Amino acid sequence: MCFTEKWGPIFLKVINVIFLIFGLALIVPGVMILANNDVVNSKVLPLMKQLTFGGINMGDMIIGLCVSLIVVGTLVILVSLLGLIGACSGNPAYLDIYGGIVLILFLIKAFAVFMWIENNSKLETWMKTNLVSLLNNYGSDDLTTSETSTSWNYLFMLMSCCGVNAVTGTTNDFDSSAWITSSSAGSKHIPTSCCTGVTSETYSTFTNTACTDSVTSGYNTKGCYDAIYTSLSAYYIIFIAVGVTVMVVEALAVVAAVSKKHNDRYSETSTSEVEDISKKKQKV
Repeated sequence: MCFTEKWGPIFLKVINVIFLIFGLALIVPGVMILANNDVVNSKVLPLMKQLTFGGINMGDMIIGLCVSLIVVGTLVILVSLLGLIGACSGNPAYLDIYGGIVLILFLIKAFAVFMWIENNSKLETWMKTNLVSLLNNYGSDDLTTSETSTSWNYLFMLMSCCGVNAVTGTTNDFDSSAWITSSSAGSKHIPTSCCTGVTSETYSTFTNTACTDSVTSGYNTKGCYDAIYTSLSAYYIIFIAVGVTVMVVEALAVVAAVSKKHNDRYSETSTSEVEDISKKKQKV
C-alpha cells in the first residue's frame, strides 16, 4: 500500500484543502484583470478588439482568459469539496467521480500551460507588429472624433505610455500615422494624451508644448508595447506558477484518492477474511 489506512484519509483531506486554496488562487487573477481599469477598459477595448491572433481578437482573448480562470477556479473549489466529502465519508462512489474529474482537469491545465508557453514568443512579435500597424490609423488628438483614436488616447493616459515603441524625440511612431500625414497635427509631434498629468477631464484645455511640440519633457517615455507586455507578463507569471502548482496538487490528489480507495478495499477484504476464519473456527 502507498499509504497506511490511518494516513491515507488524512493526506487526502490535506490535499483537498490545498486544492481549495489554489482554486481561489485561480479566481483571483481573473478578477484582478477584469478589475484592472488599464487592461480591461471600455474605452481601450475597441482598440484591443482590432488586434486579431489566430482568428481571435485580443480584447475577447483577455476577457475570455479572465472568465476561464474564474470558471476553472470555481470548478476546482467544487471538486475539492467533493474530495473532502469522499475522504470524510469513505464513499467509493465519491472517490471514483473525484479522481476522474481531477484527472480531466489535470490534462486540460497541462494542455493550456503548454499552449501558453508555446505561443508566448509568437504573441510578442505579433503584438508589436500589429500595434504599429494600428497606430497608423490614429487620426485625431481628442476623445470624441474617432473610436480608434479615442482608444489610443485612453491607452496612453491609463498606461502612462506613448506610441508603440518608446518615444525619444520628434521622430517617432506617429510619423506614419494619419494624424501626421494628413497635417492634422499642426506643430505637434505627439498627442496631448502622451503628456504626463493629463486626464480625460482636462484633455480639451491641457497645453504643454514641451511635451507635444518639441518632445523634450513632460511626456510618457515608455512605449505602449512595453507597458502592455509588462502588465500582461505579471499575470502570465502568476498563471504559469499557479497552473503548474495546481497540476502537481491534482496529481497528488489522484494518487491520494486511488490510495484511499485501495486502503478501504484492503480493509474490507481483511475484515472479511478475519470473519471467515472466525466462522470456520466456530464450526470446528
